[in-house]
Amino acid sequence: MSFAFANKRTMLALACGLLTAGVSQAGVSQAVVDQGLTNLRQRATSTDRLIVSYRDASVADTKDAGVMRAQAITTVALDTRLSALNSALALRGATAKLVRQSGTGAHIFKLNKPLTHTEMQRVADQLKASDANIAYAEPDRKMYPLFTPNDTNYSSQWDLYETTGGIRAPAAWELATGSGVTVAVIDTGYRPHADLSGQIVAGYDMIADVATAGDGNARDSDPSDPGDWVTAGQCGTGEPAENSSWHGTHVAGTIAAKTNNSLGVAGIAFNAKVQPVRVLGKCGGYTSDIADGMIWASGGTVSGLPTNATPSKVINMSLGGGGACDTTSQNAINSARSRGTTVVVAAGNENQNASNSNPANCSGVIAVAATDRNGSRAYYSNYGSIVTLAAPGGDVRSSSSNGILSTLNAGTQGPGADNYAYYQGTSMATPHVAGVVALMYSAKPTATPDQIKAALQSSARAFPGTCSQCGSGILDAAAAVTAITGTGGLPTVNETESNGTIGTANTVSSPANVAGSISSSSDTDYFKVTLPAGKTLAATLTMASSSNDFDLYIKNSSGSTLASSEKAAGQVDSTSYANGGSSSVTLYVQVLRYSGTGAYTLKLQW
Repeated sequence: MSFAFANKRTMLALACGLLTAGVSQAGVSQAVVDQGLTNLRQRATSTDRLIVSYRDASVADTKDAGVMRAQAITTVALDTRLSALNSALALRGATAKLVRQSGTGAHIFKLNKPLTHTEMQRVADQLKASDANIAYAEPDRKMYPLFTPNDTNYSSQWDLYETTGGIRAPAAWELATGSGVTVAVIDTGYRPHADLSGQIVAGYDMIADVATAGDGNARDSDPSDPGDWVTAGQCGTGEPAENSSWHGTHVAGTIAAKTNNSLGVAGIAFNAKVQPVRVLGKCGGYTSDIADGMIWASGGTVSGLPTNATPSKVINMSLGGGGACDTTSQNAINSARSRGTTVVVAAGNENQNASNSNPANCSGVIAVAATDRNGSRAYYSNYGSIVTLAAPGGDVRSSSSNGILSTLNAGTQGPGADNYAYYQGTSMATPHVAGVVALMYSAKPTATPDQIKAALQSSARAFPGTCSQCGSGILDAAAAVTAITGTGGLPTVNETESNGTIGTANTVSSPANVAGSISSSSDTDYFKVTLPAGKTLAATLTMASSSNDFDLYIKNSSGSTLASSEKAAGQVDSTSYANGGSSSVTLYVQVLRYSGTGAYTLKLQW
């Protein structure tokens, strides 16, 4: 298995970074497995069974006093205990029946509906407090097999599994794998590759200009990439010669490389399909072609083109240029969104405010910044208020293995053999998000683009490094899938009025979704959190109505603001505060009205 070696600058039209080489290592480290198990335990947050151990229902083994075995008890006693359990469950709208007695003597009860572990533990605590004969009571938790791919270079894909800078994909794969979803990669086309075999559906070559196309013809139904190499000066005076980038192939592999096939790399949404739409050729690509690509990929009509038989629910555009969002691009984005397609774009690599990067500055898109392996903003990544969130883009300056490994081609000009290579750039961050969006649509096909964006923002985790103006946080795959399908397993607590001052703040004693409302122009809400040493409080505020504008603040006991988020109406506010001290601190989270009234959800995690 080979890796490409090159030293090329990215064309202006691409939001891609440096291409470098590195050495892959076979196998998966124990750290990967351990982290996956940790994520899985966090995900498994509900159960429909309760374990209750009664002191008179078990006895020490005659050969080993430390081993308990079952002892029969009377039917009357069981009926009494089942009645007590059902009384405790009544307020939760649940009932229980006895399933069996375990080998240690504990009794297993099954409910008619699942409860969260928090709710189930409260029932258990209530039972134990009312019956001295109960030795212990606890939720009968579910465990799941953890999927760990056997792809030979998976251990080199830190961006998928590492705790600090990765997207925590293994737990997400237990929830969704992308089945039934098509992702359009609007890029340079694709090269057939063993790790993409069976992953591609029919696309289109949108390049209307023969010189740009480089394949001898204009628009046609063949989106394969002939290579985008150029000679010195071909793209303008002083522009250097460049080898072919095979950029679209690299992006496609991150999204949906075949997984668990004992070969190469793992894709994020490995049961999704990639639809290659070729819009970039020699010296870049034209806005008009890119716009047509968006419309056609999402199932719209483009004159002279056949109907797209497999419209895409997700569009990935790892490309960009300068200037304000043009009308052509905005109209195409609006067209795609009107058909329920989510558009994910790169923020750009100029280390500047992304408001100067098109199409990242267009309305309705998910703009993605890039982070390095430490969870900090990559040195090249654009930033700013228009950025939605960040994802791994890599930084190969210290080591090529700190880049993003994916499928590629070994040819320097025309196509060569299959290979794999490390790239860096917001081009690489973007398909991480597009892949997770495919997982989200797989889990909830009826989701809208706005719901997808809100779930991505609310589920993103706090940056472990420094990433100012990088959106709501780092992409968290499992949390995003959970967010689009429900409340993330957190219990919901209701705001209690009045809580309009720090002194009257509602206490939130454990992570929860707070259901609150702003009822008047003078209303504001405070919530008190005791944050342990070494923990980070992450607060996410989502308005029920897109016309409302509430802001979010984290304050100390004297009322000084420690962190804040003041986004525009309808946008998700997210902020965090890390307790770097050696003891707990008391914090106050404030929801403050700017305009409008109505309901909101405040997600508090630490």
